[in-house]
Amino acid sequence: MKHKLPLDALPLVPSGRGFKLLAGVRVLDLTSSVAGPYAAMLLGDMGAEVIKVERPGGDDARAWGPPFLGGESLWFLSVNRNKQSLCLDYAKPGGHAILEELVRAADVLITNVPARVAAKLGIDYRATRALNPRIVHASITGFGADGARADMPCYDLIAEGYSGVMDITGEADGEPQKVGAPAADMLAGQDAAFGALAALFRRQTTGQGAFIDIALVDSMVRFLACRVTPYMGSGEVPRRTGAKDSVIAIYQAFETADEPITLGLGNDAIWARFWDVLGNPSMVDDPRYATNALRREQRTAIVARIQATLRTKPRAHWLAEFASARVPSGPVNRIDEVVADPELLRRGVFYRTPAGAGDVPQVGAAIRIDGAAGKPHLPPPALGEHSDRVLRDLLGRSSSEIAALRAQAII
Repeated sequence: MKHKLPLDALPLVPSGRGFKLLAGVRVLDLTSSVAGPYAAMLLGDMGAEVIKVERPGGDDARAWGPPFLGGESLWFLSVNRNKQSLCLDYAKPGGHAILEELVRAADVLITNVPARVAAKLGIDYRATRALNPRIVHASITGFGADGARADMPCYDLIAEGYSGVMDITGEADGEPQKVGAPAADMLAGQDAAFGALAALFRRQTTGQGAFIDIALVDSMVRFLACRVTPYMGSGEVPRRTGAKDSVIAIYQAFETADEPITLGLGNDAIWARFWDVLGNPSMVDDPRYATNALRREQRTAIVARIQATLRTKPRAHWLAEFASARVPSGPVNRIDEVVADPELLRRGVFYRTPAGAGDVPQVGAAIRIDGAAGKPHLPPPALGEHSDRVLRDLLGRSSSEIAALRAQAII
């Protein structure tokens, strides 16, 4: 690694500000790991009040490391801002009674355990709807709330394998590879948040709650729609090519004299501008390359010709030339280069926010509204950091009652 951006080089954004679009919406986050916490965080980013109810031991992701920062898992810190943490053993009768009070006071509840486990814990839709008919209950599981696989455990890796994305990712002669981020988790979390928002919108006029059933595998397959639909309509099974093939004839990474770049020649006008930059406009008039379909037939020869030219000059030269000619191109950045990108920093994608043990880095929601990026309401919480506050301010428990709950290991 050539460069590491220090934490203190990130913009400091104090908590307490942020979007208020979901002000007045209360979310109970009963989830752990990535998908469920990410769904709840997205709602929190939009202004919802999120209460993260953690059972003894806390969210599984709190133990995922190294790396850690101030004793906290950086994976946990990445998907848990804008939440209050209540540590509650709701497997105990006294704890479950508290959970029932929270359900009655909530608008959205998010779970990520199989249906059988949810029913056993009393957090399935049937149980929560009986307490609160207006509840929007979002269930995130590996395979869905019903069916032959409903009881099977699942992680992002398993979902990526089921979905087909691993089979089409990697070099043609190499092994299948997973995406370099927890794509199924993040997509399922986003789907759950989107479904919950749509259900809340309907509830405004009907008063009706909803059951949102999200499966990691479903979300990952949906992500592949542009590869699956062509197969269903043509019978051609996509194969992995190391990202060196696409429905667009020239759409891949290329080497230059130093660092690689990406090129996407997505239409005839871009094709023409590209060859003007390379000083070979005759390629545009050649009838063999007149359409994208014809260019795909000649793809191997065209790629070789492009590659030979691009190797003659460094990346910076080509990126400047292509930008000037409006040819889609870019660098193949390392993560440290991404975090140092001045435009991403300007747009509020990366920042740090004060927390109990010191500043923590964050990747923002990447949604700008009315010209502004969202700001954090709260930093990611320590386990049980807000237990007293939630019990006192929301449920009206006295100090002595809270002490008794703690003595019984309910909180």
